[in-house]
Amino acid sequence: MNEHPLDRRDWIAGLEKGLALLEVFDDANPRMTATQAAQHCGLTRTAARRYLLTLAHLGYVATDGKAFWLTPRVLRLGQCYLDSARLPRIVQPFLQRVTAGTMELAFLSVLDGNDIIYIARNGPTRAMNTGYVLGSRVQAQVTAAGMLMLAQRKMDELEHWLAQHELKTYTSHSISSKEQLRTALVHIRLQGWALSEQQLELNSRGIAVPLRNRNGDAVAALSVTMPMGHESSEDAVARVLPVLRETAQAMRNLI
Repeated sequence: MNEHPLDRRDWIAGLEKGLALLEVFDDANPRMTATQAAQHCGLTRTAARRYLLTLAHLGYVATDGKAFWLTPRVLRLGQCYLDSARLPRIVQPFLQRVTAGTMELAFLSVLDGNDIIYIARNGPTRAMNTGYVLGSRVQAQVTAAGMLMLAQRKMDELEHWLAQHELKTYTSHSISSKEQLRTALVHIRLQGWALSEQQLELNSRGIAVPLRNRNGDAVAALSVTMPMGHESSEDAVARVLPVLRETAQAMRNLI
């Protein structure tokens, strides 16, 4: 929101609150009463109930008269982005090139707040953490793509993010120290690519490079995710990184 200042007279508070209510439902809170939802959003119970009943009328939530939960209609919002945004559409042939050159899963990811979101993918289906599913949202610091995008931020912005953000651990390999993460991000920024191993899921490795536009700005991350198996980190990087770099360079004039 800070990137797009809005005149006070153009602000629709009800829309903000309605969207905020949709976003409070997650795996920890799949069903909530109006009182519980209100507590998450900082609303009164009466206001939250009115918003939820309106959303129920529109088909975005369902209710049994007491609890509320999301309906599949909410997926329309994400699908509208995938259908209308230019980047997920033009990148697909290039992801196929990455998969053909590495025989691994290829992803395109963007940074949204503290999270990385996978907006395009190509490759074989594997039994993997849901964090790698198209459209999923994962804390940025536990993926190669997320760490890469965080490393592109200016130092003052990165320091502000580190000061405000709590690091969540998913495995025993997840970086939990802010000092360690700061060092890792500076290193990634200098080398121009990222490697992440077993931070989100055990036995999983990710390698990512930035996807830059004509102005040189990093707008997304091009990455590969693979099981670690018996391949060393050095061998995996030597095999995958050249393909990622070549593909990212080929896409630069299209973004």
